[in-house]
Amino acid sequence: MEKTKGISRARFLAGAAVVGLAGAVLPAGQAVATGREPGRRRLKHRGVVYTVGAGETPGTAWSAARMREDVRAIRDELHADTLDVTGDGVERLTATAAEAAERGLHVWLQPTLGDVPERDILEGIAECGRFAERLRRQGASVDFSVGCEFWLFVPGIVPGETVLDRIDNLQKGNVDMAKMRRRLARFTAKAASVGRSVFHGRLSYAAAQDEEFEPVDWNLFDVVGIDYYSYHREPAGYVRELKGYLRWGKPLAITEFGTCAYVGAPEAGGMGWDIVDYTKEPHEIKGDLVRSERTQAAYMADLLEVFESMGLYAAMAFEFVSPDAPHRPDNPRYDLDLASYSITKAIKNRPDDPASPWHWEPKEAFHTLARRYRRCAQSQ
Repeated sequence: MEKTKGISRARFLAGAAVVGLAGAVLPAGQAVATGREPGRRRLKHRGVVYTVGAGETPGTAWSAARMREDVRAIRDELHADTLDVTGDGVERLTATAAEAAERGLHVWLQPTLGDVPERDILEGIAECGRFAERLRRQGASVDFSVGCEFWLFVPGIVPGETVLDRIDNLQKGNVDMAKMRRRLARFTAKAASVGRSVFHGRLSYAAAQDEEFEPVDWNLFDVVGIDYYSYHREPAGYVRELKGYLRWGKPLAITEFGTCAYVGAPEAGGMGWDIVDYTKEPHEIKGDLVRSERTQAAYMADLLEVFESMGLYAAMAFEFVSPDAPHRPDNPRYDLDLASYSITKAIKNRPDDPASPWHWEPKEAFHTLARRYRRCAQSQ
């Protein structure tokens, strides 16, 4: 496999774990110290992450028609009120954000462009930010995030030409951590400045949950955003961990949370994807894992209950669909959906054909979230 080709967001996400890390809007500047609105203990925005991209194969390439149908399903079947639009390609990002806004969803727009020059990443932030501002001025409910885990995506912060090169250098200890943090702080401040210059609503960023590894000056932003993949046996463990992020006196958004659908996946956290042997063709599941959609659903339900109890600003389940990790009910050894954090399963008409048409079907986690999202919406 080429080092820069075919790396899904779930694989990017796992980089954090690989290096030892466990992932009506108030006007900007009016954050509350508890991370929730006064007098309320209820999650404000409940949603899902929707990744746009060029696609790894002809069969999984981005489609405007498919996107529109997915956004409809996210609103009408999942009962989400928020769509976290992320990935690369300004046209794909803005088209998806516009569709979400048109359907009345709260939009969390987050460009995630990696392995290109810094100036291109900043230009992408500016373009998406300007579009988010247009949506906001037209009356849409919009948050804008300038990006995700810059240390992983942006060249020049950690040595390495590609994401996998940077992860490799971190694993091998070939990184001056003090210099890395200075470079990260510099770029984060630059990205925040670009975002502020074009977008005048709530600004955020999605950071890895290890603050020692990725310290963020949250004074630059209106909303604290965390990609959260912890595992605790008791809810109190999550509450204790998350309370630390409220010290900034700003709303807290869980920009990603989730797990894979097999026994033991929650304990693996952000490394849940690491069960595939990519050296083999076709790619093969390692070991004898037990598929369990119930495990995925139960973990996500437990976390959502914690987020609700703390009255956090937003929580976005990761993720809606992973077309590059199709489900193979006929052959568990090649069931790449086991390595997916998706709440739906992608099923190809012709499993061995890269260009095969495909569709998604809901997993148990989809139904679990849908029931909770619908119940919460009805109670508001």
